Amino acid sequence: MAGSSLLTLLDDIATLLDDISVMGKLAAKKTAGVLGDDLSLNAQQVTGVRANRELPVVWSVAKGSLINKVILVPLALLISAFIPWAITPLLMLGGAFLCFEGVEKVLHTFEARKHKEDPAERQKRLEALAAQDPWAFEKDKVNGAV
Repeated sequence: MAGSSLLTLLDDIATLLDDISVMGKLAAKKTAGVLGDDLSLNAQQVTGVRANRELPVVWSVAKGSLINKVILVPLALLISAFIPWAITPLLMLGGAFLCFEGVEKVLHTFEARKHKEDPAERQKRLEALAAQDPWAFEKDKVNGAV
């Protein structure tokens, strides 16, 4: 009798562990699409970096992305586990922010087409860029990509 009770208990524990792993897999699958947007590096983010610095820049972006994932994935899983009703409003806020960024990009593109830069302005901009520290410039590019 005691042997069958022990086996029943072990079976219940195994069932619970299986359920936990399935729920964790499901939660991770649901949040993977949200958090996978920075897997590919936007080529425009690292334009202007010398060729011999491209791999270190990509490595820096990968490290920054990994740090973001270490923070965001557990946070997303906790939100999914404890306050699942908050996921939809958070996704809507994120979508609204992405729409805002897209509209801003389009408006800047149209504004740049209307505004023609004269040679004096261009020379000032290039001189300011040349005076900038290359390591600070590279760090700004990496931070913009992460």
